[in-house]
Amino acid sequence: MEGDEGNRDQSSREEWTLLFWTTLAVVVPVIITLWCSVQRSKRKIHMKDFFRKSKHGWHCTDLFNKPTYCCVCQQHILQGAFCDCCGVCADETCLRRADRSLVCKEIMAPSQTDGTLEHHWVRGNVPLCSVCAVCKEQCGNQPKLCDFRCVWCQTTVHDDCKPSLSDGERCELGEFRSLIIPPHYLHLVNKLRRRHPDEYSKVFDLSELPPSKALQLCTLLPPGSVRVLVCGGDGTVGWVLDAIDTMKLKGQDQFIPRVMILPLGTGNDLSNSLGWGSGYAGEIPVEQVLRNLLEAEVVKMDRWKVQVASKGLYFRKPKVLSMNNYFSVGPDALMALNFHTHREKTPSFFSSRIINKAVYFMYGTKDCLVQECKDLDKRIELELDGERVALPSLEGIIVCNIGYWGGGCRLWEGMGDEPYPPTRLDDGLLEVVGVFGSFHCAQIQVKMANPVRLGQAHTVRLVLKTSRMPMQVDGEPWAQGPCTITITHKTEAFMLYHSAEQTDDDDESSISEAESSAPHDSPKPAGPASARA
Repeated sequence: MEGDEGNRDQSSREEWTLLFWTTLAVVVPVIITLWCSVQRSKRKIHMKDFFRKSKHGWHCTDLFNKPTYCCVCQQHILQGAFCDCCGVCADETCLRRADRSLVCKEIMAPSQTDGTLEHHWVRGNVPLCSVCAVCKEQCGNQPKLCDFRCVWCQTTVHDDCKPSLSDGERCELGEFRSLIIPPHYLHLVNKLRRRHPDEYSKVFDLSELPPSKALQLCTLLPPGSVRVLVCGGDGTVGWVLDAIDTMKLKGQDQFIPRVMILPLGTGNDLSNSLGWGSGYAGEIPVEQVLRNLLEAEVVKMDRWKVQVASKGLYFRKPKVLSMNNYFSVGPDALMALNFHTHREKTPSFFSSRIINKAVYFMYGTKDCLVQECKDLDKRIELELDGERVALPSLEGIIVCNIGYWGGGCRLWEGMGDEPYPPTRLDDGLLEVVGVFGSFHCAQIQVKMANPVRLGQAHTVRLVLKTSRMPMQVDGEPWAQGPCTITITHKTEAFMLYHSAEQTDDDDESSISEAESSAPHDSPKPAGPASARA
């Protein structure tokens, strides 16, 4: 019995020992992690205060994405900070020395006596595949801090070749000189601001001011010389184009800018129609985006006025909306309305283009089962240029101004099995099609079916006789009761068109035929008022 009790004690001690070490193995890493997290938080708060007082635009990083050397101690670093303005890199221990000894790029400085700008050289960490401006050999290929780069013109040069530069210390601002505001210009504006503080002290933050305020700067530059890059979705583009229309009302037509799109939205149909692709996720370098901006062709695009006059409210002014892409009533408008309602309740959830499209798919699947928009043909009347159109048993009607719809689908051309005139951005015509439901919309998007082509027209009129229906203009949805919708031509916008690459991998021929040449020609002669399908 004593032996059995000894064995049990021994077993118990072993179990407690195992439990102790297991707990220690779990708790210690957790404690270390929490301690590191607290220290990291304190470090961030401390660094944030330091960065706020610095003239550099410092950003911390835990891992540089390429071999990087500290501009102070010249040692290889993995973790540290870099300035997003001048490109200086520093280890955390050298950060304060770098801030004191290395001057950041001056965005506001007087010019030299001869009116030129000096190079601002930063040593080391030159971009990959850089070429020396003197000997034309590759720069920055040695495993150390070496060679120079001008942060204004992006010229790179070897350490030994720098004294042999043909232009000496004179900087011409490089390839993108027409897009860079030179520091001596801001220095001059700063002088004027001291004399006229009300006129020269404006800073344009589009989260607080409409773009029409900032676009007034176009009147200070030569007519027709301004190009605006809109980074956002189709709604953001429409917002800017509405501001440009305000300039026209003020008689500033000669100063209106040309608009290019960097597609950051969900559908990006207007961007796709203009050759800028269906989405941007950083795959194209910023330098190439700027080159595309400079090389793009100017084309005209029709803009349309959508008037919504509610039935029975004769003394109320009709609601007036601007349309660039399309107007629709039916299942796609219902999906947009459900998506918009959900996004307004939980905006933080909709932070990804993939999530947004998944939510659209979910609501489309739901409508396939419920069919909330059925029997549309019994509730609505359609007129194209004053002629009544007999409608089949539809659930939706889509009125298009551009070639793409529904996040990349070429709606009017369909699968190309029937000859139809291609869409144009500047012909003053709208393409009108019908769909049988959400499932039919999905079939059209994967090129398994064609829409019902109802015709082309200069003026479209729809009369909703009974009930409420979901409607949308360029992705902005609402629920509408009985009303009359009239779509007429409003004006033309100057857009920038990119024809150097395909935007639809699956339909290489259609984009070259329908979009590549059409927007560049003069508007085609108007044929019959409406071409029936």
